[in-house]
Amino acid sequence: MHEPAVIAIAGAGSIGTGWAVVFAVAGHSVRLFDPSGARLGAAPAEIAARVEDLRACGLCAESSARVLERVAASADLASAVRGAGHVQECAPEDLELKRRLFAELDALAPAGCPIASSSSFVPVSRFAAELAGRDRCLVVHPGNPPFLLRVAEVVPAPFTSPATVERTEALLRSVAVAPISVAKEVEGFVFNRLQGAMLREAYCLVRDGVASVADIDRIVRDGLGLRWAAVGPFETADLNTRGGIAAHAERMGPSYARMGAERGQHDPWTPELVAEVTVQRQAELAPEDWAERVAWRDRMVMALLRARRAVER
Repeated sequence: MHEPAVIAIAGAGSIGTGWAVVFAVAGHSVRLFDPSGARLGAAPAEIAARVEDLRACGLCAESSARVLERVAASADLASAVRGAGHVQECAPEDLELKRRLFAELDALAPAGCPIASSSSFVPVSRFAAELAGRDRCLVVHPGNPPFLLRVAEVVPAPFTSPATVERTEALLRSVAVAPISVAKEVEGFVFNRLQGAMLREAYCLVRDGVASVADIDRIVRDGLGLRWAAVGPFETADLNTRGGIAAHAERMGPSYARMGAERGQHDPWTPELVAEVTVQRQAELAPEDWAERVAWRDRMVMALLRARRAVER
């Protein structure tokens, strides 16, 4: 067994403390850096509260005190990254700040240590391209909060080494965070491009007087989101129509195209694109297993409803 890597986290805001929970609960020693003494002072209580909530739901076996023994706060960046096996930058979404911070991290972090940004929108090539150690730099963008949404987008730049990507993805898997491989650098990556598409339409529906903010939140919370907690959008389409994803695209595609055109968007689901999605979906679910998977989805939604009712009582 290898000793758990020391994890250095640069930034003690909500994402930084969330990452600290992820790594400390998994047994890693965490060094949490922030230039603000107030932030560093508040971080232990925030981490402890999150760990206690996890314990109350049966998602963490250790006490918050035991977990906090693995977290050391530091106002000195050099001390925080000394001997680290992974650096996770969690500074605000400010391009110039990230550029300066990555230059410092590249100078201070041990040779070969991956330096990952929690950037939500900005690709690493925009702030690390000029660094001597740019081959070890990449984005690892988590859902918020990271200790609950157990996925993280791994977004290398063209200059990021394959070894850095492999090492980072292995670390994420070891702490029960699923790495999502993003093949191209695009602003917002996958998480926020999907989220942004829904938010743009939600704002338009309010603007146009179609529905209220509260009702839009409800239709996502109690409708779309409840289903998506069990299956994603492609699997939803696959399971909602007999004949699967191809049949769904044939029946619903023209309507979605017209709705997109209302917003000035022209991204048709071409036969070639539908065929590619169909191939990928059938690699996940054979057509003969469709009915069984539909029943599984329904049971998952029932379990979610039961859990929600238990909490609401």
